[in-house]
Amino acid sequence: MAQATVQPTGTGTGKAQGAAELRFGGVHGSRATPYLFLLPYLVLFVGFVLVPAFFGIWISLHDWDFLLPGKPFVGAANYTALFDPSSVQFLPFWHSMRATAIFTVASVPFLVTVPLVLAVLLNRKFPGRTFFRAVFFAPYVLGVAVIGLMWAYMLDPSFGVVNGILKLIGLGGNVPWITAQPWAWISLVAVTIWWTIGFNAIIYLAGLADIGAEQYEAASIDGASIWQQFRFITVPGLRPVLIFVITVTILASANMFGQALLITNGGPGDSTRTAIIEITQRGLSQYRMGEAAAMSYVLAVFLGIVSLINFYLTREKA
Repeated sequence: MAQATVQPTGTGTGKAQGAAELRFGGVHGSRATPYLFLLPYLVLFVGFVLVPAFFGIWISLHDWDFLLPGKPFVGAANYTALFDPSSVQFLPFWHSMRATAIFTVASVPFLVTVPLVLAVLLNRKFPGRTFFRAVFFAPYVLGVAVIGLMWAYMLDPSFGVVNGILKLIGLGGNVPWITAQPWAWISLVAVTIWWTIGFNAIIYLAGLADIGAEQYEAASIDGASIWQQFRFITVPGLRPVLIFVITVTILASANMFGQALLITNGGPGDSTRTAIIEITQRGLSQYRMGEAAAMSYVLAVFLGIVSLINFYLTREKA
């Protein structure tokens, strides 16, 4: 005769477990868990972004010289001076803004399109693909100080390697790469493209990996040319990546500093003296921190407007 066995229901244990889950937020943890994970970032963001930003606004409202004990409040005078043609700040600031605009307009189209073409080529399967990806990305790991000093010597009109090579192949070799315009701008744009092309190419490659190969296969079967595949498959598939690359590239170009300082030193004259150079030297060399802070916020407003226009023009239309 079989004997029935009754298993304990564990009612007491279940109640205790339920009480513990209720107390600590269940299997998903406490409600405070997401905020605890965010806390290190929030501390850094507040300490190194928000606090300096608000403190910079406070400085811009004062005649701030950190070598002097008195820092009188001047209100919006530092801002209004930037829009007053009779002020001493007007011409240097807007001349530097003009130089910044020239570099941005000249460099951004190349920094957006050339890496895209390079990424499309490197996305194909061929022997040595990984090697070439590493070669094109390698310059980006170098610091701006290394890039600036290296190219300053290579582009020197008197003893630079570039002019030396041009002489060897019979092309003159007397080009004033960093001492006359438009060669100074050509040099800065070319060096920046060579230095940063790998970063944007890697971003594009990540976006290309999300476009299914079957789309290209179907288009090829339907008789689409390579250009048509690029136009109707690659570009629409990369729309979010393109928006990111264009925005980041515009902001980076508008904040160009190291190349102009180390390669041309803002010259010839002050033609390549960008806004960041003007702000830095006014604040740290001339100790006029209030004026420098006001300039930086005017520049930030312009960059914000440009970014909004970029988002509007590249938005996906319904």
